[in-house]
Amino acid sequence: MVNYRYLGNSGFKVSEITYGNWVTHASQVDDSAAIATVHKALDLGITTFDTADAYANTAAEVVLAKALKGQQRENLEIFTKVYWPVGKKGPNDTGLSRKHIMDGIHGSLRRLELDYVDLYQAHRYDYETPLEETMQAFADIVRQGKALYIGLSNYPAPLAAKAAARLAELGTPCLVNQLKYSLFQRDVEPDTLPACREHGMGVVAFSPLAGGLLSDRYLAGIPADSRAASASPFLTADQITEEKLATVRALHALALQRGQSLSQLALQWVLRDPVVSCALIGASHPQQITSAVDALGQPPLDDDLQQKILSILT
Repeated sequence: MVNYRYLGNSGFKVSEITYGNWVTHASQVDDSAAIATVHKALDLGITTFDTADAYANTAAEVVLAKALKGQQRENLEIFTKVYWPVGKKGPNDTGLSRKHIMDGIHGSLRRLELDYVDLYQAHRYDYETPLEETMQAFADIVRQGKALYIGLSNYPAPLAAKAAARLAELGTPCLVNQLKYSLFQRDVEPDTLPACREHGMGVVAFSPLAGGLLSDRYLAGIPADSRAASASPFLTADQITEEKLATVRALHALALQRGQSLSQLALQWVLRDPVVSCALIGASHPQQITSAVDALGQPPLDDDLQQKILSILT
C-alpha cells in the first residue's frame, strides 16, 4: 500500500512512490504500454506524477495527459519542469528567463490539458539569468494560479538556499529540491540534504535505483535488452565496473536475507530519511510499478541493517 508524505514544510501530500516519465514516454515505450503502466500506478495508489517539457521534446507531457485522461483532477498531483531547450530550440527556448518560464508554463498546461500544475520546478540553475528575474517569474505563476507550488531540481546547497530565500521574500515558499539520490549516488548527504531540512524543502529523490543498476538485472553483467546496452542516459555500460557489480551482488545477497529484491531494498534506503518526500521511479511495464510498491510493505531498515549496507558500500 502506498503511503503519503508531506512535500517539504507544507500541508501538501504526495505519494511516497512517485511516477516519472523521463526516457520512457514517447521514447522507450509506445503509448499503449505507457498508458497501461500509468493505470497500474493509479490502481496501486500512486497519485503523484512527474514530467518535464524537455522530455522527448514536449511529447512526454502529451503522453502523460493521455494516460491520465478521465481521472479526477483533485485526486492527482502533477509536477513538471522548465529550463532545457524545447520546441525549435531557439535563443529564448531555453533557460530560466521570465520569457522562457512564462512560455514554458503555458506550453506545459496546454500539453497536459490542465488549468494548473501542482508543482512547477526549475530543472536546473541558470547561471546566465539573474536569480531575481527567475524567482519573480515563478512567484507570479503561483499568484496567477497556474502552479500551486514551486520547486527546484539539481540545485547544490548554496544555490538552493539563495533561491529559497528569495522566493520566501516574495511570499512563495520553495517546497522541494529534486536530487539524484541512491545507494550509489550519496554526494548530496553531507551538504544538500541538510540544507533542504534547514530551508523547509523536501527532496524528490530521482534515479533511486541508479538507472536500474540497483536491480536484479545486472547481477551477471549487462543484459542485451537493458538500458545500459542501449546507451540510455540513465545508465551507460562504462559505469558498470566489476567493483560496482561486486557491490550489487553483496547488496542483493543482503536483500535476499530479508526476503525482498535489491530494488526494494534500494528504495527503502532512500525513503528512510524523513527529508525525502518521495522516491521518483520510471517504469516501462506495470510489473516494475508493482515491485516498487511492494517495497513499502517491508520492515523498516533498522540501525544494524543500515550499518551492514554502509559496510558494503565502503
